[in-house]
Amino acid sequence: MNSIKNVPARVLSRRPGHSLEAEREQFDKTQAISISKAINSQEAPVKEKHARRIILGTHHEKGAFTFWSYAIGLPLPSSSILSWKFCHVLHKVLRDGHPNVLHDCQRYRSNIREIGDLWGHLRDQYGHLVNIYTKLLLTKISFHLKHPQFPAGLEVTDEVLEKAAGTDVNNIFQLTVEMFDYMDCELKLSESVFRQLNTAIAVSQMSSGQCRLAPLIQVIQDCSHLYHYTVKLMFKLHSCLPADTLQGHRDRFHEQFHSLKNFFRRAADMLYFKRLIQIPRLPEGPPNFLRASALAEHIKPVVVIPEEAPEEEEPENLIEISSGPPTGEPVVVADLFDQTFGPPNGSVKDDRDLQIENLKREVETLRAELEKIKMEAQQYISQLKGQVNSLEAELEEQRKQKQKALVDNEQLRHELAQLKAVQLEGARNQGLREEAERKASATEARYSKLKEKHNELINTHAELLRKNADTAKQLTVTQQSQEEVARVKEQLAFQMEQVRRESEMKMEEQSDQLEKLRRELAAKAGELAQAQEALSRTEQESREQGLRQRLLDEQFAVLRSAAAEAEAMLQDSVSKLDDPLHLRCTSSPDYLVSRAQAALDTVSALEKGHAQYLASSEDASALVAALTRFSHLASDTIVNGGATSHLAPTDPADRLIDTCRECGARALELMGQLQDRTALPRAQPSLMRAPLQGILKLGQDLKPKSLDVRQEELGAMVDKEMAATSAAIEDAVRRIEDMMNQARHESSGVKLEVNERILNSCTDLMKAIRLLVMTSTSLQKEIVESGRGAATQQEFYAKNSRWTEGLISASKAVGWGATQLVESADKVVLHMGKYEELIVCSHEIAASTAQLVAASKVKADKHSPHLSRLQECSRTVNERAASVVASTKSGQEQIEDRDTMDFSGLSLIKLKKQEMETQVRVLELEKTLEAERVRLGELRKQHYVLAGVMGTPSEEEPSRPSPAPRSGAIKKPPLAQKPSIAPKQDNQLDKKDGVYPAQLVNY
Repeated sequence: MNSIKNVPARVLSRRPGHSLEAEREQFDKTQAISISKAINSQEAPVKEKHARRIILGTHHEKGAFTFWSYAIGLPLPSSSILSWKFCHVLHKVLRDGHPNVLHDCQRYRSNIREIGDLWGHLRDQYGHLVNIYTKLLLTKISFHLKHPQFPAGLEVTDEVLEKAAGTDVNNIFQLTVEMFDYMDCELKLSESVFRQLNTAIAVSQMSSGQCRLAPLIQVIQDCSHLYHYTVKLMFKLHSCLPADTLQGHRDRFHEQFHSLKNFFRRAADMLYFKRLIQIPRLPEGPPNFLRASALAEHIKPVVVIPEEAPEEEEPENLIEISSGPPTGEPVVVADLFDQTFGPPNGSVKDDRDLQIENLKREVETLRAELEKIKMEAQQYISQLKGQVNSLEAELEEQRKQKQKALVDNEQLRHELAQLKAVQLEGARNQGLREEAERKASATEARYSKLKEKHNELINTHAELLRKNADTAKQLTVTQQSQEEVARVKEQLAFQMEQVRRESEMKMEEQSDQLEKLRRELAAKAGELAQAQEALSRTEQESREQGLRQRLLDEQFAVLRSAAAEAEAMLQDSVSKLDDPLHLRCTSSPDYLVSRAQAALDTVSALEKGHAQYLASSEDASALVAALTRFSHLASDTIVNGGATSHLAPTDPADRLIDTCRECGARALELMGQLQDRTALPRAQPSLMRAPLQGILKLGQDLKPKSLDVRQEELGAMVDKEMAATSAAIEDAVRRIEDMMNQARHESSGVKLEVNERILNSCTDLMKAIRLLVMTSTSLQKEIVESGRGAATQQEFYAKNSRWTEGLISASKAVGWGATQLVESADKVVLHMGKYEELIVCSHEIAASTAQLVAASKVKADKHSPHLSRLQECSRTVNERAASVVASTKSGQEQIEDRDTMDFSGLSLIKLKKQEMETQVRVLELEKTLEAERVRLGELRKQHYVLAGVMGTPSEEEPSRPSPAPRSGAIKKPPLAQKPSIAPKQDNQLDKKDGVYPAQLVNY
């Protein structure tokens, strides 16, 4: 009994219930780490392992409560990349997470919408993508909540699709329209991503490109299912309704089909997708819905995701797969507990239950082994595919090297033939030399023999002389032999003379032959030396010619590369003239004139560099430098020419656009000639003068004519306007505080909360503007005290009159914007105004403060601490303006009544009637919208003209601000163009004449 009593204590100490809190804490910690690693501000794609852990966490807790508890605290408004990766992770969680994730995400629809609207207003590159992505996610959540038959992964059988569509043709019609809307959101996101990659000239192997391309994997999976379902539904509709009734459906399907096919083709060509997803191929043409038998020809597109290799450090399992206990000890304790107290709740397990549990465990084990085998097979397939790709790349490289080796071999063969010819010539000369040497040696031998013969003759002659002496002695002894002696004497004398003559003749002949052979030998030796010298000279010339040709090729390659880059830049600039996204960009004539004049000045340098390169092709540095500067200036001139024409009168704008197109065409023709070696001498850079001079003249004609202001009054006007602006902001802050106190007494509940949030954001914005104005005043004092060309403040402002007028215009715009914001907020609090007015005023204040910052930066030192503080204040104002916009939109959504539509009591005829009335109302509103857009364009043109004529305000109204700007439009001050909320840094300010140039503005 003592042992039995001790059993519960041991069981309780070992039961896993005591570790639930620690397990939950570990789970929260793991989820927090995975979310922070997956959703960060680094421009890199989301790692699959972190997303997988988040998805497993949703299955573990059967929902997305933990995910949203951490995600709601992320600083999404501070980084567009962070918001983009949040949308990517949320998309993966919706697709692969637990089914309850959809209902959890439904509660946070307003947060998703706020993030999208915020980044949509700020016009950031990633912000634009975030705006589109949030709309897709909201559409996805709404669709799946409305049609629970379709899971978030969109993978259902044809029977489930038939059941979801039903037999009512109206339901089929509505479901098809909703799937079309769903597909439009998916395709719009893919087109926006590819458009940004083309603009940044980005590739799929860079981290920035992969960060944008990674969410398209889920888009491809969704689009493949949606395409299959729309095809099925379209065939079903055509079997129930006439073909004329479904003409609009067919047109919309054809448009989506071509967009989807283009999307799949472009994605399949990218290396990034080839290792991550197998993209299906669509047929050449869309299905023919008018022929019912065409449904049998339809093939469902299947997307294959390769299984990834298991990682070395796998996270702990967040989903309990096996039903058995993890260790053996709790089983023993549980059995002992069951034996002692019986099974819980009186349930008794028999052998069949145990057998079923064992079989379940075996099935799970076999399933895990099967998954492991599949994973290993997929890993082997991926490795083999990678090896095949690497071998194909290596084969292609070997082919290139083989082709290059063949060309080099042909060149070496030609050089070897030349060297062999020279060597044969040298060998022939060497043979001639050896033959001459042999002849000379033979001649020497014959000469030595003749010399020996001559010595013998001399000895014989001496012997004969001795005999003659003996004979003479004998003649003196005897007189009898005198006749004989005389006869012998004559004979000997004759023989000696004959021998002497023959010897002299032979010696002369041998001497002539020897001399001739020596001359021939000397000639052959000279020819051999000349041949050797010619051979060495030929080798030296071939080496020098090869080096010179290599140098010429390198110089031309540099020139061609520079010309290709310039051509791409010019093509991009010319394409922006007709780009719909660029039609809302504007620029000032002053900046256009400065760019055109600078481009015109570089034409002379381009002509000089071209002439130098034609004279000596060994140095193309001057031509490349001139070409680079000319391409940048010409591209900038074309872009700003198109932007300037958007706010110019009709006739000058058309002439300016035509001149910019002509300039771009001539520049592209010049770039093409510079890339062709045969056409390079025919290039004429001087032809660029005429279109540039035309743009310069049109820009000078479009310059606004400002009203003459006495220069001695400019200094006083600057101080007065800055003081008036500060006073207006102080008054605005005071009025907002009064409105807040009044709203607390008159409102309650949701309205009070909305009004307080809006007024608090407006108060923060006013405080930020007041700090910016004070910092700008300090910066102006620093500029005047630095004494840039003026001894006093009045003289400085008078000398820089145009810059001063721009500063006055900017300060007036800030004061006017603050006043308008207070009035709009007052109307909104009293329920007499519109929320849209408050949003437009926030945009105008952000733009006006950016104009004031740009005007102050013109004369300021770039290392000035006041300038740094001013830029920081400008960024704060932008953030506060965005906060006002966000709070206004959130309040508007809370205040507005959203009545639920109840169609339960309506018949088919009444529904059709209300549908027709709604369509009529939509057409009327679209017509009104189009008319208002035309009116807005005319107002912008007239405002531009009046801004150029009026200049600064008259003296009768010194404190009255300039006219109210248009909603969402660009205010054109008399002497300066306001930059956007986030001005581009690459447009440098022109300090030559004291005027900062207009920047291209995107609202």
